Amino acid sequence: MSVLHDYAAGLTQAPLLPLSDDPTGAVSRFDEVIGPEGTLRPAWKSIASATLDLTSSEIARVDAEIARALADDGVTYTHRDGARPWRLDPFPLVLEASTWNSLQTGLAQRAELLNAIMADVYGEQRLLADGVIPAAAIVAHPGFIRAVARPSVGTTHPLLMTATDLGRDADGEWRVLADRVQAPSGLGYAMTNRSVVSRLLPELYREADVHRLEPFFAAFRDALLQCAAVDDTDPRVVVLSPGTHSETAYDQAFIANSLGFPLVQGSDLVVSEGSVWIKPPRWPRSKPVDRVDVILRRVDSEWSDPLELRGDSRLGVAGLVEAVRRGRVRVVNGLGAGVLENPALLPFLPAACERLLGEQLRLPAAPAWWCGDGGLDQVLERLRRDPESILVRTLAGRAVPGDDLEAMIRAHPYRFVGIERLPLSQAPVWGPGGEARARTLVVRAFTLRHGPAYRTLAGGLATARDDAGAPLTKDVWVRKADASESDQGLPTASPRAMEPSIPAFAPRALADMYWAGRYAERAEDALRLVIAAQALVDRPGGDRSAAAGALLTVLRRLAGSRSVGAEADLRSALVDAHRSGSAAHALSGMRTALEGVRDQLSGDTWRVFSYADRAIATLRESTHPSSVADAAEQMLTGVLSLHGVTASMIRDTGWHMIEAGRYLERALQVCTLLTAVTESPRSQTADRDVLDGVLLAAESLVTHRRRYRGYGRVRSILDLLVKDAANPRSIAFSLDRVQASLAAMPDSTGSTRPERLLHEIIGSIESVPVMVLTARSDDGVRDALAAFLSDTSGAVARLSHAIEQLHFEGGPPALEMSSLSLIEEMTRS
Repeated sequence: MSVLHDYAAGLTQAPLLPLSDDPTGAVSRFDEVIGPEGTLRPAWKSIASATLDLTSSEIARVDAEIARALADDGVTYTHRDGARPWRLDPFPLVLEASTWNSLQTGLAQRAELLNAIMADVYGEQRLLADGVIPAAAIVAHPGFIRAVARPSVGTTHPLLMTATDLGRDADGEWRVLADRVQAPSGLGYAMTNRSVVSRLLPELYREADVHRLEPFFAAFRDALLQCAAVDDTDPRVVVLSPGTHSETAYDQAFIANSLGFPLVQGSDLVVSEGSVWIKPPRWPRSKPVDRVDVILRRVDSEWSDPLELRGDSRLGVAGLVEAVRRGRVRVVNGLGAGVLENPALLPFLPAACERLLGEQLRLPAAPAWWCGDGGLDQVLERLRRDPESILVRTLAGRAVPGDDLEAMIRAHPYRFVGIERLPLSQAPVWGPGGEARARTLVVRAFTLRHGPAYRTLAGGLATARDDAGAPLTKDVWVRKADASESDQGLPTASPRAMEPSIPAFAPRALADMYWAGRYAERAEDALRLVIAAQALVDRPGGDRSAAAGALLTVLRRLAGSRSVGAEADLRSALVDAHRSGSAAHALSGMRTALEGVRDQLSGDTWRVFSYADRAIATLRESTHPSSVADAAEQMLTGVLSLHGVTASMIRDTGWHMIEAGRYLERALQVCTLLTAVTESPRSQTADRDVLDGVLLAAESLVTHRRRYRGYGRVRSILDLLVKDAANPRSIAFSLDRVQASLAAMPDSTGSTRPERLLHEIIGSIESVPVMVLTARSDDGVRDALAAFLSDTSGAVARLSHAIEQLHFEGGPPALEMSSLSLIEEMTRS
């Protein structure tokens, strides 16, 4: 029996059972898959041959592969308690062409209406003067930005893109639940969902014949380029993000990456001479050269300019409002768009539509009453009669708790809106019990102004909740009316001159690249050291123990002391993210750095972390000694894959900073590793094991055997790992690579402080005799070698600081946003 057969049978036997995620109780609902007679709806009938073969085991396999694919791609969203994995249900929401055609007409009209309202509210304000929309409902909303409320600032098209949260009522009619125009999010997640589902359910996807999403992204890019406020044949567009702490940081990076525009933060931009620029290194002593023409804003309006709006914001750009007023930059969507998300507008949109467009509103919203007008009595009466039938929200859209609700409303009625709860439609959601359960849906649709009209994405993002109340999403498939129909029904993007552009890197982005390289090398070296030490710990004998102790001493120099025994110490060095210098700590630092420049990276980058996460999870479940080495090798495989990713990057300043960070860190790590051979003499066997362990940890064991034809000696090892400029693992080679990368930086002149320091370090390495380093003092310790390694490490650390001073800028930390997450926004109605 197929999953959909079982699902249909369950609906027929118990059609009125209440849903666990539904506060309204047992009600009749519109099911998106099964009709009232118990058969598949038309959109699903056309793909019945594929859907009816979906057994529980097949769906369980696909569900597991979806989770793995999303983890490999690093798809997350950030909640209050940190980053969470993005969840995608195997069952798409499939809509027939006829259903979508009527819906997209209403969505396009709604986008045009919201655009006209915003142009009026921030311009002539005729709607407010004539009482079509009460002025109090606008000026009391936190999203109303007075600084741009003047006709000279406004534009006739302030909204480029809108998002609309929708649901179907019991009769199957679409109703608007909320408008999202402040900084519409979710488009990147929708594209990710499509990519994963189409890849893992290829037969179903091909048979469904649905609209591809890629043309919409091409139109989006074209529309942004056309938004330039100045006449420029090559306008510069950036995506302004709140940073990696944002709930939808992945979505923002995906959009930037897909459109080919830089992802920037407020600290990356500066306003100078009335225009917005990419901030150059050593600002304000240096002059900016890369002007920004269009900003795709993902920072809420009130946080966008600490000079004229919220003074405590660290997310915006000081002076941005003035640049907008001067017409030097176009912000998309326009500053102040958040006022349109005001639920108090819902009762007044039909009248506004007739006034501004001369049409009746096609797409109704859920019934709503603003308590500042005649809706107060209606809301209070419903609260008394059936409190579960109505949801009370503030003008900012937040739900209000039930305690003393009536008293709160009566005290300040204009601050509250009552919205009728609708029995939203349901669809099957795959559960952990191995069956499909009916769950209510909210659909987010996207509408873009492309050319003279608004066009709606034939697709979208659907959200439901599983048995435990946790959110998960569905891909939205819109079937074509005819196989010959063009995808998205969009015209070809406007032709533009094929001129290559060199994207500018802000100092913050260069710093992220640099530290990503350092953390990547730190993780690799820690893993190699654990593998080498574990190999000695696993082999019995006093000499082996002494050799293992030498490598463990190095590990503790790198990652701090843990007096818990060798086995536990090695395990901790892999999994303890709070232990500075551990592999887990380095991977966490690398992830944080790469998140800040995600738009610059291949999707394959994130497989590094999925490999590591799975290895760490397996290691935590196993107590067998061999599991430590197995986990380290699996994690090392993931880290090494990053070399392949960076090898395919264009050789721009970002790549050079990754390389500089990687090889500078390698030089430091080799210095620390070589401290293992500075100690007092051990037995001949123990010394040999220590030297072999050092070579293994430095990935130079095979190279040494081929070059020196025998067991390791201190002299040959120092020659190979310190002075050999042909060995990629040596200090000399590493510093040569740092020198080459620094020379490629635009601020390097050949005589900057980092270059001078580096020249001195390289000179000292070239001039030091290996024989001097191998000599022992009276107590048997190689004091000269220890001093050399200490001096070199200190000099490299000073070099790192000089690089940061010249090429980077330490801006203020990102401020965590307190707004609701994307999932909560879509399900709160």
